[in-house]
Amino acid sequence: MFLEPQETMPQTSIVFSSILGSSCSGQVQPGMGERGSVAGSSGDLIFQEGRLISGSLEALMEHLVPTVDYYPDRTYIFTFLLSSRVFIPPHDLLARVGQICLERRQQLETGSEKAKLKSFSAKIVQLLKEWTEAFPYDFQDEKAMAELKVITHRVTQCDEENGTVKKAIAQMTQSLLLSLAARNQLQELREKLRSPAMDKGSVLKAKPPATQKDILGVCCDPLVLAQQLTHIELERVSSIHPEDLMQIVSHMDSRDKHRCRGDLTKTYSLEAYDNWFNCLSMLVATEVCRVVKKKHRTRMLEFFIDVARECFNIGNFNSMMAIISGMNLSPVARLKKTWSKVKTAKFDVLEHHMDPSSNFCNYRTALQGATQRSQMANSSREKIVIPVFNLFVKDIYFLHKIHTNHLPNGHVNFKKFWEISRQIHEFMTWTQVECPFEKEKKIQNYLLTAPIYSEEALFIASFESEGPENHMEKDSWKTLRTTLLNRA
Repeated sequence: MFLEPQETMPQTSIVFSSILGSSCSGQVQPGMGERGSVAGSSGDLIFQEGRLISGSLEALMEHLVPTVDYYPDRTYIFTFLLSSRVFIPPHDLLARVGQICLERRQQLETGSEKAKLKSFSAKIVQLLKEWTEAFPYDFQDEKAMAELKVITHRVTQCDEENGTVKKAIAQMTQSLLLSLAARNQLQELREKLRSPAMDKGSVLKAKPPATQKDILGVCCDPLVLAQQLTHIELERVSSIHPEDLMQIVSHMDSRDKHRCRGDLTKTYSLEAYDNWFNCLSMLVATEVCRVVKKKHRTRMLEFFIDVARECFNIGNFNSMMAIISGMNLSPVARLKKTWSKVKTAKFDVLEHHMDPSSNFCNYRTALQGATQRSQMANSSREKIVIPVFNLFVKDIYFLHKIHTNHLPNGHVNFKKFWEISRQIHEFMTWTQVECPFEKEKKIQNYLLTAPIYSEEALFIASFESEGPENHMEKDSWKTLRTTLLNRA
């Protein structure tokens, strides 16, 4: 599905100590230090310079559940709920959280401290609220919903009729059901959508007539097209959720250990977004190869170069990379007579930004600049950051691959999961930016529904434009013609 990982390890993922920021550092909150103060015990949490770096799964679960005097840091809640699914299904985690809540509640009931009991109940509801807001899909599982009902029933036993705890639970439940309904509707819509048709055509016949519409007939302004591509990117990437990205890790574990962890169908949104990249690349190649006249092909290439440059300026690196990939496909790249007429200086700059050497160092520098611009932005336009999705996935892949889930003492390597969580949280921040550009339905409809040539059709169109130049190309062209004649 995704780009195959290269042997070079991502430079962003090797040294944790230099990249763990304060926003996801696991900083010890007041009153938390003593909870992991005794090293060596299997139930302990281990801190290093105020950061939680490891602990047994049981200790990490207990650390998630509030007490009368303690409430977990929000970054810890997000990180643990996100990463725990690698080790335990969400409904089982919820069941264990329920057991810990019951144990702590019974301790308070024994002491007949009603005020503390209400405070504890309110904190449990707040934890559940954060969980249902961050990961509502966890509760689509009937088991999880049943566990949620059990916990909420327990914490309301001390609350009077129409009390604050009961009201908070009612609001949380309503919001959760609305979120689940919205996601189900989105899922149904996705299933109705079709990928653009692969136009295999009557390949040996004449090319499309000059009157047939192409992208330039729909939009001849590179900036406008880049803006519409950004619209599509943000719409598609907004359907990706943190737990979807964590499936990258869970899926790897299921392959490596020959057992299933989690619902692998949740990778659908990742596959759909990855497929959009491939479709855009093929659309670029199709638009170039289907043009009859060399002068018009030259114009088409220069237009897409300008579109890619505008994508770069916007911060839409994914569309930029897809366009460059389309122009680098063999059927397009071999059109030497056409390329000789193209002013390639701007294209060379784009390729420099996407140079794969040193683990895409130039791209990562540009991405860092866009990220800093986004953080200091005063307008929605400056907030846009759409990374190259395949490279983001590859970074998560290597981060998981080169660092173990468990340390030699059996503890969960939580330092690793802080970093995975940080990267996913940053990605999710980018996906929530509202697109500031006006939607042009005509242009978007063309981008999403225009026929796309198959690889075979692209080669034939390319050879029809510029004949084969060497023995290898001549053999390929001969094989293609024979295949098509036999098929006819």
